[in-house]
Amino acid sequence: MPLKYKRVLLKISGEALMGKQSFGIDPSTIIRISNEIETVVQMGVEVCIVVGGGNIFRGISAQEVGIERTTGDYMGMLATVMNALAMQNALELIGITTRVQSAFPISSVCETYIRRRAERHLEKGRVIIFAAGTGNPYFTTDTAAALRASEMNCNAMFKATNVDGVYSSDPKKNKDAKRYKELKYMEVLGKDLKVMDAAAVSLARENDVPVIVFSIHEKGAFSNVVSGNGDFTIIK
Repeated sequence: MPLKYKRVLLKISGEALMGKQSFGIDPSTIIRISNEIETVVQMGVEVCIVVGGGNIFRGISAQEVGIERTTGDYMGMLATVMNALAMQNALELIGITTRVQSAFPISSVCETYIRRRAERHLEKGRVIIFAAGTGNPYFTTDTAAALRASEMNCNAMFKATNVDGVYSSDPKKNKDAKRYKELKYMEVLGKDLKVMDAAAVSLARENDVPVIVFSIHEKGAFSNVVSGNGDFTIIK
């Protein structure tokens, strides 16, 4: 059966790596997510990843304790590098060849992002983890994910969250909240649905990158949605 998606970008929030902890990286969670990624790689799909840093440090929250926004954002970018290295370690433990590329140079730790080099890695079957967001303050890792998905000519961006799609309201607070099967980019912006920030949605829209929102906490969910099955919301 032909693949529905040949090249995809997986966006994992820092919070997803916490598991049931309130801070940091939960080893069992990162191993489980790595196994999900391995299944998709074995299907013949080229996978690149953008990780957030909210489990370690959130730049926008730093202002509340007197840290300048720009400085806080750079600290948040360094948190994403820590998560990327943890993700790389977990993937390589199960035999997946991986490269970490940072948006700004940290040459003793990982490669610096170069688009053509990243494309060669993907073509050779390696998983790439993009760290440090866009390398600029004031931009979220969701925007970084939409940017890298566009640059890498990905067929789709998969946003891994705690719920199985986009709902009309918070399903944890409202049992009558309904899950959307499909949304238009402009609907997400117009209804102010808090899926991603407006810059990320606009970037995906301009470059015609579908965004698929699904739950990373369901076993086999990533391979299911890549195959076009399971529960998810597609924004296109």
